[in-house]
Amino acid sequence: MDKVVIVMPAYKEAENIGPMIDELFDKVFPQIEGVEMHLLVVNDLPADGSPDDGTGKIVRDKMEKHKNLHILEDKKQGLGWAYIRGFKYAQSEIGADAVMEMDADFQHPPRFVKPMVEAYLDGADYAIGSRYIKGGSVPKEWAMFRKAISFFGNLFIRIVLVKPKIHDLTTGFRLTKVKGVLDKIDLDHLMEPHLFAHKVDLLYQSIKNAKKVTEVPLEFAARTKEVSKFNSKEMIATFKVALILGIKDKIRFVKFGTVGFLGFMVNFLFIRVFRGMGLAETLAWLFATELAIINNYTLNNIWTFKESRIAGLSKTVFKFLQFNLTSAGALAIQSIFGPIGVRIVGERFDWLVLAVVVVAMVLPYNYLMYNLVIWKTWKLPWAKKT
Repeated sequence: MDKVVIVMPAYKEAENIGPMIDELFDKVFPQIEGVEMHLLVVNDLPADGSPDDGTGKIVRDKMEKHKNLHILEDKKQGLGWAYIRGFKYAQSEIGADAVMEMDADFQHPPRFVKPMVEAYLDGADYAIGSRYIKGGSVPKEWAMFRKAISFFGNLFIRIVLVKPKIHDLTTGFRLTKVKGVLDKIDLDHLMEPHLFAHKVDLLYQSIKNAKKVTEVPLEFAARTKEVSKFNSKEMIATFKVALILGIKDKIRFVKFGTVGFLGFMVNFLFIRVFRGMGLAETLAWLFATELAIINNYTLNNIWTFKESRIAGLSKTVFKFLQFNLTSAGALAIQSIFGPIGVRIVGERFDWLVLAVVVVAMVLPYNYLMYNLVIWKTWKLPWAKKT
C-alpha cells in the first residue's frame, strides 16, 4: 500500500497543531482508503536558542497515540528549508510514495486532504489545491485589495510561466508523487528556499516532471489565530522567481532557434555541394538534411539542453539513433516539400523554399520532439507513453 506523507511546517503553532492533529487522525484519515496516511510535523525552533512555544511537546505527546505521526526539529531557516528537510525525511525515513504540502494553521482545511489523495489514486503525479477553479475560493473575510493582489499576482505568474491551463500557481496545498517527480528535483538548490517564493520553483519543476497534473478545488480559509506571514518581501521574491523561470524557458527557445539557424546554414551549403557532385535533387536534400541533424544533435546536447545533457558512449549512441528516428519527420518534410517548392519557384529561390519549410514546419516539429522524446524536459498527459 502506498504511503502518503503530509509534510507540515510549524513555527510557534502551539495553538493550532493539537487541533490539527486531532482533526486529521480522528476524522480525515479514517475516511481515506487505498493508502497509508502519515503526518510529519517539521517543527522549526527559534534561531536564537530560546525555548519552543510548546509545539514540539504537543506533537510528541500525540505521537504516543498515533504511530503514523512523526516530528522533525531543527532551528528555523525559513519555510522552504522546512519543506526540504521534511521531503527528504519523508522519503528516506518513512518511505513516502507521495508527499503533501499543508499549512498547520487551518488555512488549508483538513477536509480537502481526501480529494487530493483521491486525485493521486486516480493517476495524478501532481495534484494542486486550486482556489481559482469551480468549487475553490479565497476567504470572504479578505479585503478587496488582498483578493486583487492574490488573483492578479497569480495571473501574472501564469502568464510569465506560460501555464494557462493551470489556474492556481501560488497555492501552498499540493501533493507530489515521489518517483519520477520529486526525486528528480534538486531540493538543495531551489530558488529562495528561505521564503514562500521557493514554492514557485518547486511547482515549475514538478509540472515539468509530472505526466499528469490535476487541479482539485480548495476553499482557502482565513487564519483564525495570529496573522498571515505573507508580506511584501515574500510577494516581490515570488514574482522575481517567476520572472527568472519564465526567462529561463525563453532562453532555451532562443538557443534552440540559434542551433536551428546553424543547421539551416549547414543544410543550405551542403545542398549546393551535393548538387555540384551530380546527385539528384532529392538525394542532395536528403544528405544535407542528415548533416544538419548531426549538427543539431551535437549543439543542442551540449548547449540548449545542457542541464539534461546526454552522456556516456552507449547512451549517446542510443539517443543519437533515437534522434535520427524522431528527425525522420523533419527529413520527410524537407525531402518532400523542398523539391516540390523548388519545382514551383525554381532553383534560384531554393533558399526561400528552405527557409519557409524549416521555419513553418521543421522547427515546431523538432522543438516538440526534442522536449518530449530526446531530452524529456516536457511531460504532457497525452504523451504519457512517449
